[in-house]
Amino acid sequence: MNNTRKSVTGAVAALSLWALSGHVSAQDFPTQKVLPLELSTQAAMAAIKKCHDDGFKVSVAIVDQAGLLKVQLKADGAGPHTLDSSRRKAYTANSLRDSTHKYAVLVTQKPELQSLTRLNENILLLGGGFPVKIGGEVVGGIGVGGAPGIEFDEVCASAALKVLKADDTFERK
Repeated sequence: MNNTRKSVTGAVAALSLWALSGHVSAQDFPTQKVLPLELSTQAAMAAIKKCHDDGFKVSVAIVDQAGLLKVQLKADGAGPHTLDSSRRKAYTANSLRDSTHKYAVLVTQKPELQSLTRLNENILLLGGGFPVKIGGEVVGGIGVGGAPGIEFDEVCASAALKVLKADDTFERK
């Protein structure tokens, strides 16, 4: 009898919690755009190819919305430091939601913003990183490192953004 009473009490408690919590359906969960792995890989390859065609050996990194590495490629002959710089540029662009070059310029113009450079060990305020924005939502970031000048890194990153069909490809006019 005692076991039956415990079972009934447990069932009533569980049913009560379910009723009080409200019914949650799949449509109540927020939807989030994500960068598919295959498309991210194609985009990274497009950046590597553009830089290769221009005579540069670079690394390319693409991070997801959380700033975690999705894809990273290092061209044959690219320096080992390019892996770190490309990842950090991608992280920074995603985290700050804008071009890394824009923030690099801003920090030099407004010294009171120098602390931006030390937010954490992943931030790198050096041109070559862009947020990946799809349908008005930042879904990741891309960073290119290794070309002899940020304008060349940015051209290669822009090639990747075209593959991703990003809202803005940050092409210089």
